[in-house]
Amino acid sequence: MLAIERRRNILERLSASGKVIVAELAKDFGVTEETIRRDLEKLDREGLVSKTYGGAVSKRTNTLDLPYNIREGVNVEQKQAIADKICELICDGERIMVDSSSTALYIIKRIKEKKNLTIITNSVKILIELAEKHDWTVLSTGGVLKKGALSLTGSSAEKMINSYHVDTAICSCKGLDMNLGVTDSNENDSLIKQAMLASAERCILALDSEKFDKKSFVKVCTATSVDVIVTDSEPSEKWVGFCNENNIELVYNKTT
Repeated sequence: MLAIERRRNILERLSASGKVIVAELAKDFGVTEETIRRDLEKLDREGLVSKTYGGAVSKRTNTLDLPYNIREGVNVEQKQAIADKICELICDGERIMVDSSSTALYIIKRIKEKKNLTIITNSVKILIELAEKHDWTVLSTGGVLKKGALSLTGSSAEKMINSYHVDTAICSCKGLDMNLGVTDSNENDSLIKQAMLASAERCILALDSEKFDKKSFVKVCTATSVDVIVTDSEPSEKWVGFCNENNIELVYNKTT
């Protein structure tokens, strides 16, 4: 396992349990405890974890803006499950706006079988992914490159988005709360998501199940502003009821 893959796995474990132990990680990964300590020191310097005696604790990753190369490798199975469900919702010929979240890349890869789509995105990664997709129309928002995130933001990106009207906008978020609504980790990304959602007939919110009842730094919109919520597993009964009461379509993998 490469060092970057090991650190991604460590962050995924922190996201799930809130803490990790050096000795346990060394045993699980088949490396020395010193190697794990160096991993944790690097993650600590990057502001992603807080080192403790014998391990590390989470820095509430729902409020942190993690580098794209880290986010892309976290919760992969959940993102693939979400992408599968969104693929079922997309029709040939649709005009779609999609944000620069790591989940969005999995969605784009999954819907490549669709025909004659028009994609508008601020994701550099998605633009590269679709460089050889000749039967689609792909539009970049332009804007200021956000280092580490591989996304384009700023007023010029917002202006471009506001000049179009599309069938569907697909956005992710850092947290979803019934009262506070949809939230993200920074203002620039939130403004892009707001513009996309306002420019679409149908707004799809894609989020893994652990982001329900979480709050991040900046509000994007109210929870009732979205038309469809797509997640990887069945949410709690209160969220099922909330979606039913507010005519929000709730899509997830149903266990048999």
